[in-house]
Amino acid sequence: MLDREGPVPLYKQLADLIREQIERGELKAGDPVPSEAKLERDYDIARTTARRVARELREQGMAYTIQGEGTFVGEPGNPRAPRKIPVYQRIAEEVAERIRRGEIPPNRAIPGEKVMMREYGVAKVTARQAVAHLRDQGWVFTVPYRGTYVASPDKWPDAESP
Repeated sequence: MLDREGPVPLYKQLADLIREQIERGELKAGDPVPSEAKLERDYDIARTTARRVARELREQGMAYTIQGEGTFVGEPGNPRAPRKIPVYQRIAEEVAERIRRGEIPPNRAIPGEKVMMREYGVAKVTARQAVAHLRDQGWVFTVPYRGTYVASPDKWPDAESP
C-alpha cells in the first residue's frame, strides 16, 4: 500500500516494492520491470512518477533500460528473458492487419499517436516507433503536418514483385 501523504516520494516507494520483488526472486535477471503504463494504471500515478521509478531502479543498479523495449532486471548485457516481439512491432502488426483486411483503405489516415497511446497504453516514443516500422515496411507514408496514410497496395511488403 502506498503512503500518498507521507514524506517518502511515491516513486521511491514503488522502486522499493519492485526491489523487494527482485530480492524475493519474483523478478529475475532479464525479466521485464512493469512498464510505465502498467505502473500508471495499477497505482494511479502520473507518467513522470512511473519514469522516476525506472530511473531509481537504474541508479540502485537493480535494472537497465533499452529504449523502445522496456526496463529489465539486472545489469546491461545480462541476457533478457525470452519476450514477445517488442510492443511497437505488435502495434504495427495490428495496424498492418487492419490495412490488409481493408478496414483502413489506401490513402486514408491510420490512427494517430495519441490514439495509439490511449488504445495500447504506450508512450509517445513507442507509438512513433510503430509508425516508423510501418513506414519502413512500406505499409504507410507520412505527409508532414497532415498525418500518416496507407500506401497503395503495390507498395505493401507482401505485394508481388515484378
